[in-house]
Amino acid sequence: MPFEHYGVLSGILYRHYRDRPDNQGRWFHVHAEVDAPGRRYHCAIDVDSHQSNVGVHWKTFTLDASAVGPAATLPQGLHNLASTPDSGALDYLRHPALVDRSGVLFQRRPPSWLQELLDLFGSRPWQEGSNLDAATALEPMLTPGRHALFFGEPFDDGPEGEAGLHNIHQNQGDPAGSQWWPENGIWQDGATLTQRPDGRWDVFLNRFSSQSDHTDTAGHPAA
Repeated sequence: MPFEHYGVLSGILYRHYRDRPDNQGRWFHVHAEVDAPGRRYHCAIDVDSHQSNVGVHWKTFTLDASAVGPAATLPQGLHNLASTPDSGALDYLRHPALVDRSGVLFQRRPPSWLQELLDLFGSRPWQEGSNLDAATALEPMLTPGRHALFFGEPFDDGPEGEAGLHNIHQNQGDPAGSQWWPENGIWQDGATLTQRPDGRWDVFLNRFSSQSDHTDTAGHPAA
């Protein structure tokens, strides 16, 4: 089933660091620590996949503040988001004006910020490479002191009471038979955004090469 909880963390970036490489088959992450009122949160950004030879795909680009949408106006802290187009949730592939399964067009056009965001998602080519390539593409935007937005699955059961976000990557399109198939869902994708001094936002999107870029309304791969 899709995530029971999906959300966004808004806060001030404290620091970041990489997992240490090992031979245990663990997935490689870039970790970010983020300060919000009352506590420090931990975000684990996936930049590796053991499912393919190319590892991970990613995009980086910059958005005007007006295109970020409702999440940018939330107070600092960890917030649950409904997996719907108008909540501020992210979906790399969805567009609310597309035809649904019954062939009936959605009645509402997307808000202008969402239209711009989805256009940018679709117009930027995916890069591909190793976990180190992806980490190198991500890290320049992880400047301490920047306002940051992390989208993904919240948790509050980490070591020593840690709370934060994981599954910060595309969360749909995993193939049938994979251990992640049950978690496929729409409007629950992860992403990393940090705000530049000029007010614009740097964006990092990441997905595994085993994930489809065409999905049905359940988030499963579609032909």
